[in-house]
Amino acid sequence: MRVPLLYGRGTIDAHIPKHADVTIVRKPSMPLIADPQQHTERALASVSSIANHRKNACILVCDITRPVPNGLFLRPLVERLIAGGIQADDITILIATGLHRPAQESELEELIGDPWVVRNISIVSHFAQRERDHVHIGTTRSGTPVKLDQRFVEAGLKIVTGLVEPHFMAGWSGGRKVLVPGIAQAEMIRILHSAKFLNDPGARACYLTGNPLHLEQIEIVAMLEAYTSDSIYAINTVIDEQRQLAFLNFGEVLASHAEAVQFAEHYCMVDVPHQFETVVTSSAGFPLDLTYYQTVKCMVTPLSIVGEDSTLIVASECREGLGSENFRNSQRKLLEEGSENFLNRIKGQRLAAVDEWETAEQLKATWQTRVQLFSEGLELADRELTGVEMVDSLETAIKESVARSKTKRVAVIPEGPYVVPQYAP
Repeated sequence: MRVPLLYGRGTIDAHIPKHADVTIVRKPSMPLIADPQQHTERALASVSSIANHRKNACILVCDITRPVPNGLFLRPLVERLIAGGIQADDITILIATGLHRPAQESELEELIGDPWVVRNISIVSHFAQRERDHVHIGTTRSGTPVKLDQRFVEAGLKIVTGLVEPHFMAGWSGGRKVLVPGIAQAEMIRILHSAKFLNDPGARACYLTGNPLHLEQIEIVAMLEAYTSDSIYAINTVIDEQRQLAFLNFGEVLASHAEAVQFAEHYCMVDVPHQFETVVTSSAGFPLDLTYYQTVKCMVTPLSIVGEDSTLIVASECREGLGSENFRNSQRKLLEEGSENFLNRIKGQRLAAVDEWETAEQLKATWQTRVQLFSEGLELADRELTGVEMVDSLETAIKESVARSKTKRVAVIPEGPYVVPQYAP
């Protein structure tokens, strides 16, 4: 049996032995929006009146690692801001990079999705490490000092845009998450990614009630709205496996995000009646599988259906390699210290080392299952730093895992972390 997995800008075939009992885990068919452009125009109908009497506007967009359909809504949004009286020179698109690398000039057109917007609107990246770029607006009840990008805080009209999809720490991406950690100062991000938050059982995919990261994020949104005496708005999108638009709305950031989550959870969370000795997944293809850092997400999201003495086989291109130098250093420490010593060391840290949290998340998978990675983009030095078993043939890895297993059950998740299987016997 041949099952295509999202890989790079295309797919790669997972060949499953004939005698295996195969379960393909994917979203149910979403009701797609018949005319996305017309739907977007209607959703943004109120923008011009909201923009009236505002001096300027700042629009947050996700970085290159998210397949947000920016090309669909950014120009209509900008045109409505201009119609509402804001000059084009007074509109800023701020790329919410968090602690990821800034956007490269060469990728702006692909990221923004519309050459007209690139030509006419100022587009800048957030720099979390540059202290002078941030405004301190207060401290959360848990003690997190809140420092956010000044360009967004001081904008007359604040709009967040993004994709609502499962997120292995914050429950769901988009909305408040584009704001925090998207435009947060570095120390603040490191606090929110410390063991205090990530070791909490509530910090998991598709889970918001009691999720400490989500609760911190919504408190910070409320703090910013109180600080500026104004609402923050959001455009939220949901797409299907073929990246087609199924949902788009506009409204106050928390309320509109909750509405988008309510739609997405009917499709992204899939009940599965069995656990499996062989699970085959992907990192969802471009742009999420650009780096191994992002690939860790697809190792964590299927753990509910991973059985005992199992193998989790991952396909991810990793065309840009391992990720940041900070992540490379974290992976090196993992190999030097060993899993238990690594986790014991980070448990008491108030500030997580930059990108160390992804290594800690990886350990959730490697402690539970045997993880194998097929990747054509990693160089030899980076392959050694993954901390998982590299395989040169996806087909051979699947065949050998099935031969080792007792039940011959195989689960295949073509869309990787965008689908969260839930073991429901």
